[in-house]
Formats: sequence, structure tokens, C-alpha cells
Amino acid sequence: MTEISMGPVLAVVGRPNVGKSTLVNRIIGRREAVVEDVPGVTRDRISYDAVWNGRTFTVVDTGGWDPDAKGIAERIRAQAEIAVTLADAVLFVVDATIGITDADEAVVRVLRRAGKPVVLAANKVDDARAEAEAFGLWNLGLGEPHVVSALHGRGSGDLLDAVLEALPEAPEDTFEQEAGPRRIAIVGKPNVGKSSLLNKLAGEERSVVDNVAGTTVDPVDELVELDGRTWRFIDTAGIRKRVKEASGHEYYASLRTSTAIDRAEVAVLVLDGSQSISEQDMRIIQTIRDAGRALVITFNKWDLVDEERRYYLDREIERDLVQVQWAPRINVTARTGWHVDRLVPALDKALEGWETRIPTGALNTFLGRLVSEHPHPVRGGKQPKILFGTQSSVAPPTFVLFTSGKLDASYERYIERRLREQFGFVGTPILINQRPREKRKR
Repeated sequence: MTEISMGPVLAVVGRPNVGKSTLVNRIIGRREAVVEDVPGVTRDRISYDAVWNGRTFTVVDTGGWDPDAKGIAERIRAQAEIAVTLADAVLFVVDATIGITDADEAVVRVLRRAGKPVVLAANKVDDARAEAEAFGLWNLGLGEPHVVSALHGRGSGDLLDAVLEALPEAPEDTFEQEAGPRRIAIVGKPNVGKSSLLNKLAGEERSVVDNVAGTTVDPVDELVELDGRTWRFIDTAGIRKRVKEASGHEYYASLRTSTAIDRAEVAVLVLDGSQSISEQDMRIIQTIRDAGRALVITFNKWDLVDEERRYYLDREIERDLVQVQWAPRINVTARTGWHVDRLVPALDKALEGWETRIPTGALNTFLGRLVSEHPHPVRGGKQPKILFGTQSSVAPPTFVLFTSGKLDASYERYIERRLREQFGFVGTPILINQRPREKRKR
């Protein structure tokens, strides 16, 4: 996982097969986006970090946008629409060799409604003749078409200059500057009490609460004052099914929940304490870990948990939550407000762990002691050694270990466990990247 970027966001959209992914590779300066001469290879929205003229920004590659799409193509379009709503500016890619299509005009209407700055890229302009054809794209009403050949790099510098002009200078919120309230996503299955929890925290009825599963569909941002500080809570629809199995509003709700996790710094996973931990709950936990967000687990409806249920719940926690033992756990009853005041201390702990940085000297002293006490096992006559370590980033804490050979996964888990024992890291995933030393050629 790459370091979380909080710079401005550029969404790259356009019809299928106009060369979006090729252009993304050109912008980020490396071949990461999958490119194939088949429409619809990119299905999800995928983020990459990019730098141009000393400014960093995030590029979001999207699937082909077909306004009349059905089935999987409709889901691709939904991903593109979400990318546009989250972006600070949009790069609209059109195939200059084909010209304006009905689908392009439909996309323009959506972009106008979104009200975001748009940079128009006339792609596949490989020669002067194609450049003349590209001027017909003025008729889209989006201003100057910037001619570019994503394949050969022609015009990409001028295009990137235009992109920087469209993007804001600095992000509104950054983890480093702590500008604005901390962002908390309240996530969980439908009907576990997420909206009730938000209402109790806010002290008023802000979210619609109904005993029908799935009442909340859109993420609802609420600024709430707790303990003299302002927090931004993002209430979400419950994740009911796997995204690829969901349909209709459930599909959109699942996407919005993933979006809320991406936007947050801490995810509060709400579980119904009176019900068994389910596979759906485990999938949400995996989504949070994959996003590199801090985590607080809240068991709600504690008034419905009797002695027998507590016994089985303890067993489920040992079995199912073993991968997130580091996450603070609290028991609450959102309906009555019982123990809801324990949430803020848990959030503070999780944020502190998420932003913990270990000085390089202290880290290598720790690693030296760890290796001398518990060296890596010998494998095939060889024993990999840790040569040096550094913490490359926080939010989440990410470590790079330079080694003489690849470390076993079990040894990597041992290092993580010892890091937590020594330095805390409560409430946060830890990422460890290995850099085995390349063998010298004789």
C-alpha cells in the first residue's frame, strides 16, 4: 500500500477505450494502470500519487463512462460518478480521431452538474492532421482542448500545466497540518445502530432512524462537538453484501461506505453485541485495514447482551478479531446513551497510534535487540538478516526493512507484535515493506 496522500484529487474520466489508463501512466511517470486495447479493462476507481513541477496530487483512474450502461458497465459508470464527486478537478479524455459522440455530450452534462473544474484532453493526436481534427472539440463547450498523445507523450507537459492550474493549491485537510476536524466514519452492517449512535453523540435527531435495515443510503457528514472539540462524523449505509453481488441502491450504498472509509482517518465499526460476528463484519474490517485507517470497534445494543451471550461473544472475539486485537473495543447502548462517552478516549488512542513515529535510531536499536534475542530461522542453509530499518510514513505507520534476504511471513508478524509491545500503536494497522538486498552478479 502506498502512503496516504491528502493532496488535491484529479479524476480521469471518459468513454471506454479513449486511452485514459495510458494517459494516467504518462501522468504518474510509470506503468501501473492496466492498459489493453479492449474497452472496459479498468472497472474500479484506482488512485495513484503523481508529482509535476514540485506539486503532488492524486490521480484517480476510472472505468469507461457510458451513460446508457447496464449491468457491470452501469457499476463502472457509478464508480466514475463517485470519483467526480470526490475530486477537486476532472480530466475529461476524448478520442480526437473519432470526434464528439453522443456519449461524450452526455458526460459533459454530468460534469456541468458536478460544477468541478474540467480540463479537456484530446487524446491520440499523433500528428499535425489529427491536431487539426482536435479543434472540433471546442464545440463541447469545455474550453480549449489540450492535444496530447498518451502513447508517445506528445503534449503531456502542457496538459499537466493546465491540470495544475485547475487543481487547488493545497488540500483542505491534511494529517500533518491538522487543519479542520478529525474525520470519523461510522460503518457497519445495516440496522446495528449507526445512526442512533450519531444522534446520541450529536444530542439531537440528525440522522433518520428507522427500525428498517438500510434506512441511511447517503453518507451524512455531521460536525459534532464532543469534549470541547469539533469532530466530523460520516454516517453511512450498512454494507449488506459483497459489492459485486449487491444490486440497485445496495450497490451504491456499499460504494459510498467504501468512499466514507477512504475519506476518514478513523473508522468506528459498529457491531450488534446481541448478534454473532458475521462474515460481512469481517469484510468491513478487511476494507478498513486495506485502506490503512485507524479502527475502533463498538459493540452496540449492550442492554440486550446477557451472561450467556457475553460468554459466546468472548469466544467470537478471540476467534474472529484476532487480526485486529490492536483495535480499542467499547461496549455501548446508543439508544440510551450508556457508555457513549467512552468513544472519544478510544478515538484519541487510535489517532495517536495511527500518527506515531519512531526515530530511526530508536527503531534500529529495537531491531538489533530483537534479532539478537530471536534471530530469523535458517531456511535452505541461509539465514536472512535485517540490515537496517526506517519508518517511511505515518497514518498508518509504515516501515521499510532492508534485509539480506526475504523474511518469512511469520517472522514479519513477530516483528509487528514486538513493535506493538514496545511502542504501542493502539488502534492502527502497521505496514511492513521488505527490501531484500539484490545478489551481486559475478
